[in-house]
Amino acid sequence: MKTSVQRIVVISLLSLLIVLQVTAASVSKAKPEDVGMSSERLQRIDQMLERRIAKGEMTGAVAIVARKGKVVHLTAKGVMDLETKQPVTPATMFRVASMTKPVTSVALMMMVEEGKVRLNDPVSRYIPEFKNLKVAVAVPAGESGERGAAPAPAPAPAAGAQGRGGRGGRGGGAPPNFTTVAAAREVTIKDLLTHVSGLASGTMSSSTVSAPAVARKQGEKLADYIPRLGSTALEFQPGSRWAYSAQAGHDTLGRIVEIASGMPLNEFFQKRIFDPLGMKDITFWPSDAQWPRVASVYTSGANGLAKNNNPNGMSSTVYFMGSGGLISTAEDYIPFGVMLANGGELNGKRILSRKTVEMLRSAHVPDTLPGRAAGEGYGLGVRVVTSHVKRGTMLSDGTFGWSGVYGTHFFVDPVEQTVGVLLVQTSNQEVNRDFEDMVAQAIID
Repeated sequence: MKTSVQRIVVISLLSLLIVLQVTAASVSKAKPEDVGMSSERLQRIDQMLERRIAKGEMTGAVAIVARKGKVVHLTAKGVMDLETKQPVTPATMFRVASMTKPVTSVALMMMVEEGKVRLNDPVSRYIPEFKNLKVAVAVPAGESGERGAAPAPAPAPAAGAQGRGGRGGRGGGAPPNFTTVAAAREVTIKDLLTHVSGLASGTMSSSTVSAPAVARKQGEKLADYIPRLGSTALEFQPGSRWAYSAQAGHDTLGRIVEIASGMPLNEFFQKRIFDPLGMKDITFWPSDAQWPRVASVYTSGANGLAKNNNPNGMSSTVYFMGSGGLISTAEDYIPFGVMLANGGELNGKRILSRKTVEMLRSAHVPDTLPGRAAGEGYGLGVRVVTSHVKRGTMLSDGTFGWSGVYGTHFFVDPVEQTVGVLLVQTSNQEVNRDFEDMVAQAIID
């Protein structure tokens, strides 16, 4: 009997320790007024979401706001699925799509900090097939040239979201005639991070039909697929313009993280980022217990919202997309944003140094480079506000973040120390901009 009691006590203490460890890594809460925000004004976020749901623009949403390291607002509206009418809750999981890219960028910068990778390294140092790349050059109509064989085609829309800013020219139609010339220089890791590599950006080949050379086969891992991208032509000379590489660029970076760390990308994310930050409900592939909490994806059209019956193109148990495969709750993504707002640390758990975060959020690509939008530069995997006046936003210059093709969005304003995460499953950039302004207008100090 005594032994049983002792065993129960030990188990209880261990359980308590686990709970305390998890709690210690979470983002604590505060009253908005305690950190210079208005409770009343934050309610405008709820009202905006309710209006858009009532208008049939989306099915549901979760929004969470933090300031000065404290969560000050969390709201869940609408339903997960129009058929089941299951309500959205803070525990609802969303396909965050290209909001995976900043996580991959952080992982890559961790390798830079450890001296295992350099930003100016050629990609071929890690993936030899990227040596001696060619660049596709369009051939005028009527002249001879290859047709549709060399440039890696733009990935299907399910591969990621470009967020706001210039798009790499993706559209319908057949690829143009082209010839190839030698790349003026090698593609670097920094080129991939900043989307100036020309790799599968959609500027040359606008067709979404995968060429046999680069079509990903079922069951392939990053190690199997990424080397084949080296057989395709770039769509412009490296560094000459900005064009969003929806899938290929950050998938290649994910593979480089695997090579440098010696771990599969999902394992690296879990051990080096998610566990230290207490991010429990974020994954490349939900468990049986998590799947019922995953919201359905919808597209908006002339006839209203239509359900996407095949939304799992980015999620996999073997191919871990550095560009767009994660599924998460809002509460599990906010620690990542707060960590960046804090200069790389959360509750004593340091992921990056302050200097590294400053490099990540700097505008390496100015808004004057072809392909960028007015007032928006681009950092190492994140959009950067270079002029709030040109962009027409209340967010501070230097605000950074990214979005996902299914409507997810996050931003970090380092000046005001605010972090916002908005998760929906219907793409609507107007909602994202409204959310940003609703957060900014609630600041009262």
